[in-house]
Amino acid sequence: MQFEPVIGLEVHAQLKTKTKIFCSCSTEFGNPPNANTCPICTGMPGVLPVLNRLAVNFAIKAALATHCRVNRESRFDRKNYFYPDLPKGYQISQYAAPIAEHGFLDIETSGAGLKKIGITRIHMEEDAGKLIHDPARSRSLVDLNRTGVPLIEIVSDPDIRSAEEAGTYLKKLHSILKYIDVCDGNMEEGSFRCDANISLRPSGQKELGTRTELKNLNSFKHVEKAIDYEIERQTDVLNEGKSVVQETRLWDPSKNKTVSMRGKEEAHDYRYFPDPDLVPLIVDEIWINEVKKEMPELPDEKLVRFIKQYPLSDIDAQILTSSIALADFFETAAAFLKDKKQAANWIMTTVLGMLNAKGIPITQSPVSPEAVSKLLLLVENKKINANAAKIVFDLMVETQKDPELIVTEKGLEQVSDTSELESTIMSVIRENPEEAAAYRGGKTKLFSFFMGQIMKKTNGKADPKIITPLLKTKLM
Repeated sequence: MQFEPVIGLEVHAQLKTKTKIFCSCSTEFGNPPNANTCPICTGMPGVLPVLNRLAVNFAIKAALATHCRVNRESRFDRKNYFYPDLPKGYQISQYAAPIAEHGFLDIETSGAGLKKIGITRIHMEEDAGKLIHDPARSRSLVDLNRTGVPLIEIVSDPDIRSAEEAGTYLKKLHSILKYIDVCDGNMEEGSFRCDANISLRPSGQKELGTRTELKNLNSFKHVEKAIDYEIERQTDVLNEGKSVVQETRLWDPSKNKTVSMRGKEEAHDYRYFPDPDLVPLIVDEIWINEVKKEMPELPDEKLVRFIKQYPLSDIDAQILTSSIALADFFETAAAFLKDKKQAANWIMTTVLGMLNAKGIPITQSPVSPEAVSKLLLLVENKKINANAAKIVFDLMVETQKDPELIVTEKGLEQVSDTSELESTIMSVIRENPEEAAAYRGGKTKLFSFFMGQIMKKTNGKADPKIITPLLKTKLM
């Protein structure tokens, strides 16, 4: 039997506030265990939570960026469950009245082109702590630093039909949250993680099948692999005439398989009820308009503008707008150049190649966009040629010196004097009479040999645009 996968994703994004959602403890990652704690986030008796206004601002930003409706009134609820890293015995979340609902993201799919993925809701909540298992002593340790860190949970509609679509949706959402600067997107640290709900139904059937939940997937590759595996596993179960069990499963990357974790809870299992310590959250139009003024240009808008404003292909524009930092780097570097395409090519090849080799992001580039612009202006003004520019760039990475200073120190100024270049060309032809005769006899591929010899004699400083026609004339 043929089955259709039905996939919905729940993304937990940690908000980039300096303090927690209901107290003033630091959210800084990597501090000693239980250093970022106080009586409020550790659930001591008699304490009261106070909502972090910046966390609400960030949630509104995320809602606007994903075309969601921001609700005028939302409420916080207590989600009750008992686990060692949840000191209060409940999590403060939003259930019946979330901060935002009914949005969407457009994704580009390989098979169907543009596809709209609905967003059911965005709600705010606090994170739980972290259990650290110590196999040497057969015990678990609790670190409550993460307890109370502000999260938004972005829940998609069950509109996704493949692992590829899931990966594309996640990458786009990840990019948007980083663009609007509400989440650092660090998947290794758990700042952006995903739960996937997957069910199968016979092709053509409207009724949904029994779903399983894949918990805490923290890389795009793991999300796609885990979904593909789960689709295959559920297909085998159904084809054997068995029923899929509703449960929560974990992805084991070492074995490339999902494993059962626990039975899947329903909403009633958590016994939600309104938190009596928190008043309803009222977000009026004035507040929404204040946040709208802070919104940057979003990835889709920037992509369209780059294609219109610069001589870029769709693919080049997609690369350069893949992160706001890379887009800003390009626009700064290209600002004073006539040839914007040259700036784009340099950044996509030389600059990104250097960053990939060093394993660092564009924000940590040892060469600033202003320095790249200065270097390319030297090429544009014919003070150095492309070969010299690459030498200068490598030295800029190494020393962080000004490109003009490096050119002067290394004597890399381009030779453009016609009489001097003619003399060099004639010298090369006299030194290679057999090659010159062969070229004149029809072996025109030898032209590159002569170009190489000329560049060698001038230490790479000859202007190729000048020597090319001169050499052709002298070889006739």
